[in-house]
Order: sequence, then C-alpha cells, then structure tokens
Amino acid sequence: MPIANLQQAAQQIADLLNSVIRLGGLRLKYRVSATPAPETSDAAGSQILNVELTGPDAPMLTARGGELLRSLEHIAIQVLRLDVREHDLVSFDALNFKALRQQEIESSALAAAERVRQSGTPYSFSPTNSRERRMLHLAFKSIEDVETASIGEGQERYLVVYPKGRTDLPAPIPAMPQRGFRDRGDRDNRGNRDNRGNRDDRGNRPRRDFSGDYNRR
Repeated sequence: MPIANLQQAAQQIADLLNSVIRLGGLRLKYRVSATPAPETSDAAGSQILNVELTGPDAPMLTARGGELLRSLEHIAIQVLRLDVREHDLVSFDALNFKALRQQEIESSALAAAERVRQSGTPYSFSPTNSRERRMLHLAFKSIEDVETASIGEGQERYLVVYPKGRTDLPAPIPAMPQRGFRDRGDRDNRGNRDNRGNRDDRGNRPRRDFSGDYNRR
C-alpha cells in the first residue's frame, strides 16, 4: 500500500531530522526525495521516500554496520506509522552505504552458495535485521542448487543456506548477539574513557573539524 500523502510524510521526516540534528549537535544535512519503487520489488507501483544524509558527521551514521543510520530509518518508519509490509517505502542512506552493502551481500551469497555446493552441508549467516535477511533471500533467488530459510526469533533470527531440496539437514547455529548494554570504550581507574573511547583525561570529547583531523577544545 503506497504512502497516502508523500508531502506530509516528507515533512514529518524533515521535522524528525531537524530535531535530531539540533539536539544532537550534529553536522549533517539531508535531502528527502520521492522515486518510483523498482518493478522487481514488493513495493512496485509505489513511491519510495529516499533520505540522503551528508556532512562531516555522516561517517557516524555508517559506523558499526550502519547502526545509527538504520536506527534513524526505523524511527522514521514508526513516526509515519507504516505497516511492516510498507517498511521498504522509506530508505535512509549516507556515503552510498546501502549500495556498497548490497555488493557485500551479493558477494557473501555467492561465497556461501559455493561453500554449500562443495560441502553438501548447510551454512548459517550471523543474525541480522529483517531487511538484510530479505536482501540475502533475494540475492539467492538467482543462484542455482541452493535454497534459503530463516530460523530463530527476534534479534536471534538468521538465514540458512541449504543444498537444494535438503532443508531437512541440521543447520549450524551461529554466534548469537549479546543481550543488554555493552560499553565498548575502555576506561581508566576513575571510570573515564581513554582516547580510544573518544574522551580526554577530563572526560571531554575531542572535536573533529571538516578535514577529519581532531582538535582539542
């Protein structure tokens, strides 16, 4: 089902991003545009709202596998109250992240298919979000001699590649994501982050200028 009012939806996304950028002190710009959905997609015949983010802080969005970029996209989808079947009607991108990720997924699919053909045993990908699992499923559609299925629930759901017609074979269980909050920054004895955690001895963050160098406040 297409988005009923594209202009209103675009304005809601703009309001969301204006608030996030202002409150977060982020150096980001954005552009919202509407383009027809690909004929091969489930959203064929609808318009997709594309949000392109640029600026000195854009690398923050694509770090850790695009974690922040996907979070912004997910929040926008919730703001628009889209049904799960309509999630593909909104797409956030930065630094050409999604096109590069698509290439990585296609390469991973080819490598996994070859591994399954040679070994005759299933291969399990690490757990990932529903959109990337769907991208994997689509990548395997054009690959012969294998088939795919999703296993698990929630954040532990993952995709398995089987030899064609052998979904009865036991699939290996991949490493599951850790639950709860995990602080990746190292800390000293006083609990302050060191430079690897992007804080100095006084707990202040360094400021990055437009050239990508770091200057102390």
